[in-house]
Amino acid sequence: MTIPDSIDTPIEGFRIRCAGLEDVPLVLHFIRKLAEYEKLTHEVEATEEKLAQHLFGQEKTAEVVIGFYHDLPVGFALYFKSFSTFLARPGIYLEDLYVLEDHRGKGFGTMLLAYLARLVVDGGMGRLEWSVLDWNKPSIRFYKSLGARLKEEWIVNRLTGDELVRLAESFEASD
Repeated sequence: MTIPDSIDTPIEGFRIRCAGLEDVPLVLHFIRKLAEYEKLTHEVEATEEKLAQHLFGQEKTAEVVIGFYHDLPVGFALYFKSFSTFLARPGIYLEDLYVLEDHRGKGFGTMLLAYLARLVVDGGMGRLEWSVLDWNKPSIRFYKSLGARLKEEWIVNRLTGDELVRLAESFEASD
């Protein structure tokens, strides 16, 4: 399926376009704003160089779309392909969704999610998934209003930093 560079949405004046290399500073700005909102700025290690490498380099690992309201960038979604063994089909995992505070409640977040849902459906994929912090009640209400089901029985696990290195070092390949 071919993804257009830019697409108008049902919201007058709001369009979505795929990010390009020139948008890396803007993407990093949105990531920092999201981290600030989530009280996680201390965890941001992203740089323009790293983003350029992983979003637009030889081995592209994620994609970004940006929402514009009358040519003003107001939000973004960063996502990558996932795979469901139960469905035996790929899907999309939404890593980040963010709309600037002054532009919330206008349907822009819904349109960004609807765009990703359209990619999933048109691509014959099986699901669109994402995580939300348990304290983020406004986002939880928003996601539920769209029909999303919170998978409360699933607990996200994460290894990073020293713990990740320690586990990796415990593996010794035999010749």
